[in-house]
Amino acid sequence: MVIQETFVQATLDRILSREGGYVDNPVDKGGPTKFGVTLATLAEWRKGWQKSVTEADVKALTVQEAKDIYRKAYIEQPGYMAISEPNLFDLVVDSAVNHGPARATKILQEALGVVSDGIMGAKTQVAIGKMDAGHLYRKAVAARARFYGRIISSDNSQAVFAAGWMNRLAEFIEA
Repeated sequence: MVIQETFVQATLDRILSREGGYVDNPVDKGGPTKFGVTLATLAEWRKGWQKSVTEADVKALTVQEAKDIYRKAYIEQPGYMAISEPNLFDLVVDSAVNHGPARATKILQEALGVVSDGIMGAKTQVAIGKMDAGHLYRKAVAARARFYGRIISSDNSQAVFAAGWMNRLAEFIEA
């Protein structure tokens, strides 16, 4: 079963709302970012038709292009359309935006108790279908919380983002 298009659109809208507009925090390893799309992500997206991407290009990014990037690179390519439970889909896609698709898949795999290889393959998809959706969702939220803790423990400069990350995670706890 595949996630319904209405849920995909709702997830994209929530991500854009969480990510906000243009920022360039010197402590943020992502650098210049708009709608959560980093300079590196935009450069990768435009690789075939734009030789170089600048901070000005990030600032000029449109909502529609951001949605197109998220849909292709953070939903379709990692295989998340196979997640049919809306809350879990929303959580995993948001994790992909915040941590990258491979890390988001590893967080999901940790919650599932399967090999954590960052690939949304058949074994991961079968395991999703076998676990109670509510239980899996709670385990995935907990795994993501632990990951935030590991980020801060390994690099204290990232603690400045802890409140924002916890507010983001709280949305999923309240869901």
